[in-house]
Amino acid sequence: MSLSVIYTRAQIGVDAPQVLVEVHLSQGLPGFTIVGLPEAAVKESKDRVRSALLNSHFDFPQQRITVNLAPADLPKEGGRFDLPIALGILAASEQIPSTLLSQYEFLGELALSGELRGVRGCIPAILACNKQERAFILPSDNSIEASLCEQSTKYLAHTLLEVCAFLHGRTELQPPATPPSITPHYSHNLADVKGQAQARRALEIAASGNHNILLYGPPGTGKSMLASRLPSIMPQLSKEEGLEVAAVNSVSSKVSPDDFRLRPFRSPHHTSSAIALVGGGKLPTPGEISLAHRGVLFMDEFPEFPRQVLEVLREPLESKHICIARANAAVAYPADFLLVAAMNPCPCGYYNDGTQRCRCTPAHIERYQQKISGPLLDRIDLHVPVRSIPIADLQNAPEGESSQTVQARVQAARNIQLKRQGKPNSALTGKELKTHCPLAPKEQALLANAIEKLMLSARAYDRILRIARTLADMQNQSCLSSAHISEALSYRPQR
Repeated sequence: MSLSVIYTRAQIGVDAPQVLVEVHLSQGLPGFTIVGLPEAAVKESKDRVRSALLNSHFDFPQQRITVNLAPADLPKEGGRFDLPIALGILAASEQIPSTLLSQYEFLGELALSGELRGVRGCIPAILACNKQERAFILPSDNSIEASLCEQSTKYLAHTLLEVCAFLHGRTELQPPATPPSITPHYSHNLADVKGQAQARRALEIAASGNHNILLYGPPGTGKSMLASRLPSIMPQLSKEEGLEVAAVNSVSSKVSPDDFRLRPFRSPHHTSSAIALVGGGKLPTPGEISLAHRGVLFMDEFPEFPRQVLEVLREPLESKHICIARANAAVAYPADFLLVAAMNPCPCGYYNDGTQRCRCTPAHIERYQQKISGPLLDRIDLHVPVRSIPIADLQNAPEGESSQTVQARVQAARNIQLKRQGKPNSALTGKELKTHCPLAPKEQALLANAIEKLMLSARAYDRILRIARTLADMQNQSCLSSAHISEALSYRPQR
């Protein structure tokens, strides 16, 4: 047999399109050609595959070898095609049986010795392979990713020889071990925060309805401390959400077992670029907003980020995904994150804190606050002041509620939302707001007057309704009251 076909997967964002590795051996001068839009790392696989075959004591065919990676218009990158190419050559030269190859998909980079090395993006490939009802064979280095995909059939191998012995029926490959069931544990606890009752209340609202939040106040009042404890009170990740988080991490870096259990917490520095935030590159990789998917994106010193960097947040905050277009590829990544922004009220940080320490002029204060555009502020649901607490009060303040206690209430409120509409309140559309947030005439008049006096936008109107719906769910009430509307209004910008 001089022609063989091996199934494998490419990586385009968090998708794993199928690739057919077609290998043909023909007469003529010995040569090795790879076609099908390969990147540099794929072209270099010729030398890795040749050395791996020889060092694994196989014969390297002294014929003209043509490898086609189909479809031809799909970009291929990385060393993930080494194992499929090597198996294709062995099958075409009849050194391994080809009868079982159609039942499996293969992925892995080859060392010169024939050992298999792990590759990125295994989780999307395993999930896509399972839909085709094939088993997946991949390097042992990717055992963690493989263990997270519980519903699929997959096997691990250390070397090319192990894979070939398995195809010959001389040995068995082991499936990945099932990950232990461990309760998620966060290193930060909300009990560490003393005082700040209003900010703690706002964090609970944000976690219950998945609402974006802005914390503003003097330096040293606990804004960063509060933000770092938000993941610990958010509802636990479901298995589907955990796989989404692990899939994004799988295409960007190695996956740890915690990726399946803990909500991400990303905190980019204010010198980060727009590409670092949204992702990019020749073949786009995930940025911070995608790495924060299903978790928290904390942006400290919010006004210190360049204006053009902040503005890239506007679309993903609404659409919950980011599409990165390049000349040779357009990639969509999920970006369903909870934004937590923190800022000082002025350049020195002490404006309106009651101590008369601020020396900023009104022009300086206005220029500083206007670094954040109105449309971006309009997309943040909760605007919460974080006041300074006297030292005497801090010393005598009792320990606050623990994250576990608050999380139980948050989970109960979120369960109400999922049962009613299948998603958190922050994702309700305008049509769904009419269905799930009916207002009595009294509440309608209250909200209409407030919108007119505060000159709020239609987007702000919807966001107030979503927050009021969350406040009602936290009290397990089906109807929105004036108290819910009033509290929701209090979280809109006051400047």
